Amino acid sequence: MSGAFKIVGISGSLRKASFNTAALRACAELMPDGVTFEIIEIGHLPHYNEDLRVNGGFPADVEAFRAKIASADAILFATPEYNYGVTGALKDAIDWGSRPPNQPFAGKPYGMISVTGGILGGARGQLPLRQIMISLDGMPINNPQVYIGNAKEKFDANLNFTDQAGRDFIKQLLVKMVALGRQLKK
Repeated sequence: MSGAFKIVGISGSLRKASFNTAALRACAELMPDGVTFEIIEIGHLPHYNEDLRVNGGFPADVEAFRAKIASADAILFATPEYNYGVTGALKDAIDWGSRPPNQPFAGKPYGMISVTGGILGGARGQLPLRQIMISLDGMPINNPQVYIGNAKEKFDANLNFTDQAGRDFIKQLLVKMVALGRQLKK
């Protein structure tokens, strides 16, 4: 199946100088041919609170976020590891996206990248994200697993991702995401 394929990226970090967001920006350079990529900002979303829904509707920012997820063919998460888990901001965004009706994560391939200053590269933060996405019927790309540790050594002063091995793993992940997404669309 040919045609444009759209991946959206979501960074769990809200920091201006986030290595996770920088890794997503590097993904834009590494996309396979025929793939578009957009990073969805989540910092403006409210904390998840069902009381913010009015007459069954969502706040405008939440509705726009859900529409971007719905329009995507695949989702790429970049998450730091906070206390063996994902950030509150990422969890809130996923919780808003997961509410009925028309939960937009179901049946979509998703990949994960984690970047941390430590040597494990955020590996412990990806497991809870996997567990969250199981309940949403997301379709994981299990390998390659992309963990970028010692981030300060792998990004330059302008937050460009300079680690060639890491870039190669990301390329492999993106190719697999597109392949699975196209297979699911048949």
